[in-house]
Amino acid sequence: MRGTTVLPGVPCGEAREGEPPVHRLELRLPDRVPFAAGGFDAMGPMSRADYPHRHTFYEIVHVVEGSGVHVIDAERYDVRPPQLGVILPGQVHRWEGVRGLEGSLVLFTPEFLVGGVGDEELLRRLGERPWVDLDGAAHERTSSLMEELAEEYRGGDDGFAGVLRSLLHVLLVRAARVPGGRAVAPPQGVAGEFLRIVAEVGSGGVSVRECAGRLGVSPGHLNEVVRGGTGRTPAALLREARVREAQRLLIATSLSVRQVAARVGFEDPAYFCRFFRREVGTSPGGFRKHHDRPVPSIEADAGGT
Repeated sequence: MRGTTVLPGVPCGEAREGEPPVHRLELRLPDRVPFAAGGFDAMGPMSRADYPHRHTFYEIVHVVEGSGVHVIDAERYDVRPPQLGVILPGQVHRWEGVRGLEGSLVLFTPEFLVGGVGDEELLRRLGERPWVDLDGAAHERTSSLMEELAEEYRGGDDGFAGVLRSLLHVLLVRAARVPGGRAVAPPQGVAGEFLRIVAEVGSGGVSVRECAGRLGVSPGHLNEVVRGGTGRTPAALLREARVREAQRLLIATSLSVRQVAARVGFEDPAYFCRFFRREVGTSPGGFRKHHDRPVPSIEADAGGT
């Protein structure tokens, strides 16, 4: 995504009617590097926001104290420190019933990753298991890296952006090594570019043929390289993106099923319902009822997490 950062004091743009607010990352002056690091208190009250919201940036959170629940899309994760969490751009998350929440955060936009070999794919894979428990050794290593990132960010010395990118890469690689992770090589070339398109278009209903056209390859070649690089077909990955967005909207908003269908690219609500049931195993209404909890009042604010 481009143009996702704002200068201090610039209010966030309005979310689409009925959808959760979108938080953007403020650019620190005078360097304007799309990155921030520090503790919950240093990041401000938005770092503990208890209402559903999205980011245009990545967030890595290292929780060292506290209790409660962290809700990411359709999943609820008990806060039992020490833990490490990853929130991807576009996901809907909130903190629920937290007490004594302490730890550190690293926030950065996709633009900040330019030049980081494989970092986007590492983050995508970490996002598949976004909340992990840390053992003593992993907790110590993570604490050290998070403090180094915060210190380098606060100092802002010559070349600090390059140091931040290097430290961030180490953090991502080590996070992927936490038990339960998958140490696989990220797909490169056409497969990697396709994954970036999926992240960009999300629920837009783009077809495999359209993606192949954007990449300058045939649909057959795209299918071959994506399957080889990810183990999934392009069509399956595009369907997953639409399902994830529909689930987010059903849980975090009061939009009708008809409105949700339109937001994820379906003109016919009945067809959307059949599609959703086939992919999820239940109807949109049934899915919403199963996850039904009072949605906290949404108060738009500038910046924050």
